[in-house]
Amino acid sequence: MLKTAELYYFSPTGGTKKAGTIFCEGIAEQTREINLAESEGKAIAPASDVVVIAAPVFGGRIPSVVPEWLHSIGGNGKSAVTLVVYGNRAYEDALLELNQVVSGQEFRVIASAALVAQHSMVPEVGVGRPDDQDREEILEFAGKVSEKISKGLMTAAEVPGNDPYKDGMNMPVTPMTLPSCTICGKCEAVCPTKAISRDGKKIVTDVEKCILCMACTAVCPQQACILPPPLSEQLGQKMEALITVRGENEFFL
Repeated sequence: MLKTAELYYFSPTGGTKKAGTIFCEGIAEQTREINLAESEGKAIAPASDVVVIAAPVFGGRIPSVVPEWLHSIGGNGKSAVTLVVYGNRAYEDALLELNQVVSGQEFRVIASAALVAQHSMVPEVGVGRPDDQDREEILEFAGKVSEKISKGLMTAAEVPGNDPYKDGMNMPVTPMTLPSCTICGKCEAVCPTKAISRDGKKIVTDVEKCILCMACTAVCPQQACILPPPLSEQLGQKMEALITVRGENEFFL
């Protein structure tokens, strides 16, 4: 087991960080966590030999901000494990995209995984995940990665996906604010793209900057930040069949 692992992550609603933390528990005694959204593109150079990079899946792609943030981090030949976390539907080109971005920063991607977490927009899908079963599977994978590292095997992980990638998620809508909003400013502080601002006694969200990461809805203490009901209903109907389906974690060595 490694002494320290570094976890670079973007986790607007918490699922990605949870999955990444479980994995790091399985390969290292300690974890140094770097929230990419808080680093704001500033270079935080990895100090350990193995880096874990985790991102959520948005419509089969990684969020557009993630490549921008990762471009400030140089791998210098260090090994990386990549994780994409998806809401029980599909991850499509996201893992391949993340691996290509990470490899482009001179990391050697030696292992990858697509892990399931509760869906950020339709929380009835994948509810409670990653759960105990996921934890067991992730830790078992971490053990295999540790064994690969201990044997000095640095072969690249082959993952599914298409290049050119599918079109990214593009919904010209933002979360809306209910009258119960207290203008506490927590949504503004957590927004990774600075799309949210306060205009007097109301919250304003820039539709051009918003990536629908749902960080604002997750952090609101009054639950006053929600998806517009028509969109929420549409997504709920579209994904209803997935409520009773257990999506599988997939691992690549």
